[in-house]
Amino acid sequence: MKRVIVGMLFVAPLLVVAQVPESNKAPVSNASVEELVDSLKPRPRTRSMGRNLAVEPARIDLSINFEFNSATLRADSIPLLERLAAAMSTEQLIRSTFQVEGHTDSVGNPRYNDALSMKRAQAVVDLLIQNKVEPSRLQSIGKGSSEPLLPDEPTAAANRRVRISAIETR
Repeated sequence: MKRVIVGMLFVAPLLVVAQVPESNKAPVSNASVEELVDSLKPRPRTRSMGRNLAVEPARIDLSINFEFNSATLRADSIPLLERLAAAMSTEQLIRSTFQVEGHTDSVGNPRYNDALSMKRAQAVVDLLIQNKVEPSRLQSIGKGSSEPLLPDEPTAAANRRVRISAIETR
C-alpha cells in the first residue's frame, strides 16, 4: 500500500500539469457561452510536495474580424463577442476582471500596428460594455506584433487576434 501512495505522489504533479491549457492554440472563431466560461473560469492553484506549481492564467485567443486597416468590428464577429459578454455575466465569471489584448501580425509599421491593436482591443471592450459587462471589470491593451501566436510565422493570420485573460477574481 505504501508503494502505491508513494507512486501517486510522483504522478500527481504530472496530472496537474497536464490540465494546464495549451498555449499556441489557433484562435477561436466560434464558441458557446459554456466553452467560453470553461476557458476563462478561475483555476485553483495547486501545491505539490511543498512547491507551488505554475498554472497558466485562464485565457482564450479569439479570432475577431475587423474592417481592413480599421478598428471597426465586422458583423460576423459580433455574435461571438455577445456570447463572451454572456459568459462574463455568468455566476462562474461575474467576480472576475479581464484584460482584452489586441494583437497584429508583423506586416506594416510597428508603431502603426501598436496603435491599431490598442484601438481594436478597445473596440472589443466597448462592445462588451454595450452588452452589460461592467466597465470596471475590463482593461484593454494593444500588443501590436510583439507577442505573435506563431513566432516562426510572423505574418500569419493567426497572429491577428484578441486575447481575453482573466486577471483577477474578487
